[in-house]
Amino acid sequence: MKFARRRLLQLAAGAIAAPALARSAFAQAYPSKPITIVAPFAAGGATDTIARVMAEGMRKPLGQTVIVENATGAGGTIGAGRVARAAPDGYTLSVGQNGSHVITGATYSKLSFHVMDDFEPITPLCVAPFAVVGKKALPPNDMKELISWLKANPGKATIGNAGVGSITHVCGLLFEQAVGTKLQHVPYRGIAPSIQDLLAGNIDLVIADPITSIPQARGNNIKMYGITAAARLQTAPEYPTVDQAGLPGFHVSLWHGMWAPKGTPKDVVGKLNAAAREALAEPAVRTRLAGLSQEIFARDRQTPEALRAMQKADIDKWWPIIKAGNIKVD
Repeated sequence: MKFARRRLLQLAAGAIAAPALARSAFAQAYPSKPITIVAPFAAGGATDTIARVMAEGMRKPLGQTVIVENATGAGGTIGAGRVARAAPDGYTLSVGQNGSHVITGATYSKLSFHVMDDFEPITPLCVAPFAVVGKKALPPNDMKELISWLKANPGKATIGNAGVGSITHVCGLLFEQAVGTKLQHVPYRGIAPSIQDLLAGNIDLVIADPITSIPQARGNNIKMYGITAAARLQTAPEYPTVDQAGLPGFHVSLWHGMWAPKGTPKDVVGKLNAAAREALAEPAVRTRLAGLSQEIFARDRQTPEALRAMQKADIDKWWPIIKAGNIKVD
């Protein structure tokens, strides 16, 4: 009788321990196959470029191939939603930004996921301001002239964005308010396609990231009106801030982070965080991101907790503005 009872207790203990052992074995074996990073915007834009830099940098510490897949459209919600619905096993990740993982949570009324609750944060990556740029044939040559021209031609100028409800769409609406006029908003599947149309002269303005805008401005292919920050870019000090150019206080930035689906084991998140931190410490990665006018977050901020805090802070900042402006995508 005692033997039977002891045997039952052993079997029960084994049943309780089995899932924990399985999770431990899975974590130790991870990763055992290629990892996919989903970039929710078009190839050539800031998010796609940063995702590819990180994929290259994380291959060595993870010991696996890391590929980037573009799943574009709907302000980044298609790509972010795909990761939210993926298996929580660490093999499908999201590199997104405060547009796809903050702004859309307020602008889209029928999202199939929650921008915070359906993801496991891995780490913040980098941050940069935007630039207000225009097509080469646009008459104004500086910000003050641009403001005067826009006010004299209300509703005529076109401004591209990365999709309805994206952060660049919201920035365009805030730009309207700051200038005191109306614009025609033209959505694309990312900023890179909008810059292509700007180069072709099909639209007038874009509020773009420095990755897509600075090279074209330096090539004299588009006009630069101002950097949306309080200080000039170290990598492009020749361009004035919006404060210096004539639109004081119009400060907006684009930060990027990395997420996994909700429920991804903590050990796996830890391995991904360690690999991302190792990549961000690599001189080649740092040089590449610096050359793209990106500021890498400090080492002590490269944590899941820091990324979650950044999302929460931006939600508290942006969602009331979006709701007050009744900015909605159905």
